[in-house]
Amino acid sequence: MMRVPVVIMRGGTSKGVFLDYKDMPNDFRLWDDFLLDIMGSPDQRQIDGIGGANSLTSKAAIIKKSDLNEIDVEYTFAQISIENQMVDFKGNCGNISSAVGPYAIQQGLVPAVEPITTVKILNTNTQKVIIAEVEVENGRVKTDGLCSIPGVPGTGSPIYLSFTNGEGAVTGKLFPTGNPTDRIQTSKGSINISIIDVANPLVFVNAHDVGLNGTELPHKFTTEKIDELEEIRSIAAEMCGFCTKEEATVKSPAVPKMTVISSPKTYTDVNGIERKAANMNCTIRMMSMQKPHQALAITGAICTTAGAFLNDTILADVITVENDIIRLGHPAGIMETKVELIAGHINAIKVVRTARMIFEGYVYTKKEYDFSIA
Repeated sequence: MMRVPVVIMRGGTSKGVFLDYKDMPNDFRLWDDFLLDIMGSPDQRQIDGIGGANSLTSKAAIIKKSDLNEIDVEYTFAQISIENQMVDFKGNCGNISSAVGPYAIQQGLVPAVEPITTVKILNTNTQKVIIAEVEVENGRVKTDGLCSIPGVPGTGSPIYLSFTNGEGAVTGKLFPTGNPTDRIQTSKGSINISIIDVANPLVFVNAHDVGLNGTELPHKFTTEKIDELEEIRSIAAEMCGFCTKEEATVKSPAVPKMTVISSPKTYTDVNGIERKAANMNCTIRMMSMQKPHQALAITGAICTTAGAFLNDTILADVITVENDIIRLGHPAGIMETKVELIAGHINAIKVVRTARMIFEGYVYTKKEYDFSIA
């Protein structure tokens, strides 16, 4: 066994293990094995590791103090599969991103500046910059506050995240296929989809085209419906050039993210709260690692917001843009995003999250790895 320093943090509606880059194996080719080792994968219970047996809690963030100009820290996101022997580094997680700023301040990678410390983060998965605004009090990250986000109990200090120039984050293209809308053939027949890559690539379908209302809660998705949506996502993964459609579930399970969109509808969320159609621009249901997302991925919200301003996509038929605020009705509530427009172009999209440190200590590996510095 080997003892490795780790921090477990909640970021938004996700939870993950945070590691300093210097505490990772020297050989990047060993990162997969190392992360699977400490998380206890593959195993649906992750009983022999620190994973939470859910795609939203089987995540890792590797943080490095940056030598780049205008960048404070570099952050690599990893989605650790629960059921398969694989780690996906293709995309980013917006919720985990919200904990990167607090982590960097708490670990002394960024000086604490009161009342707000601005942390400029380079996400290495997408090579995109995220700017975090973190409240600081008495030289430490402030965690208590009145900010509430759907999907997280209680309240906390607000963390503002600005995702800048997010187009082509993974594929290098706003529209990975070159088209705002594509028609594909599935085992159920032909269907229109829109694949958009902003912050992360998403494949959008209209709810009524897949036999859904758009207001379904996670437990209402049948196995047959999940399989149908995964077939569409797999075809989209091939269209993005990630792998063949037959390989997508194993080789590219996290991107593109499957997203079901519909016009505003009143529904009752997972907490029993009625969400009025008048208070949203659309309803949205996402899949996370082939399971219904309990809330909404931040990168999914960013991509959907950007898509609302694009012509000829599926979103254009669903979302009416009235101002710079987009309100997305998801299973746990309504998320707001704010768009910063410069000369008619989206410069940044901002969201608010909360985050906090849960645990700091050591994890013990089952195998030995080379942690020597090259």
